[in-house]
Amino acid sequence: MIRAKNLVIEFPIYGVKSRSVKNTVMHAATGGVLASNAADRVVVRALDRVSFEWKDGERVALTGHNGSGKTTLLRAIAGVYEPAGGSIEARGRVASMLSITVGMDENATGYENILLRGAILGLRKREILALVDEICEFSELGDYIHMPMRTYSSGMTMRLMFAISTSIRTDIVLMDEWLSVGDDDFSEKAQKRLMALVDDAKILVIASHSKDIIRNICTRVVHLEHGRIVDAG
Repeated sequence: MIRAKNLVIEFPIYGVKSRSVKNTVMHAATGGVLASNAADRVVVRALDRVSFEWKDGERVALTGHNGSGKTTLLRAIAGVYEPAGGSIEARGRVASMLSITVGMDENATGYENILLRGAILGLRKREILALVDEICEFSELGDYIHMPMRTYSSGMTMRLMFAISTSIRTDIVLMDEWLSVGDDDFSEKAQKRLMALVDDAKILVIASHSKDIIRNICTRVVHLEHGRIVDAG
């Protein structure tokens, strides 16, 4: 279950007084609402009193223009951003596919990066070790798994990070657009693995501009504008 009640996410902008932007607030075409707080400090209100409750079985598509708050909402669910007001709660193990390279150390080997990334994803060491063979086989890196990641091509790095991130069975999957990695052969294998991860998850939340993805996968569309939910059906 994911529940938000009057959720507010704000980013303070230092060195700018509210008087200098008061005439631009009503004319902003994209991004969150510009506002000021009690200290006369300018803030970008990226999410403005957002409320919802999504339960087991939901496949939620977040839509809206760039800067509407889609990625901010995903990061709030993942626990990256602390609410400035209201609350956000996610019950169940969350797999964030928002940045699958977080925790990567280019001077460490591929094997060592499996352990690092697994720890960041909240796994115990024994849980990570149980997945190592599967990750190595799926990534198709061979003996490169014991080489420093600085020797990898960008494609090799993405294959390894994708293999790690999709190896964990989870309750809630968060995605910022549908992932696609590797050449044609690997990409086909990756798409099957990603669909299996989504099918096993209890809740999927994906920010997407793809009508095909929304139509074929999602059960609910939530449309955001300037940090507010304006439609949910």
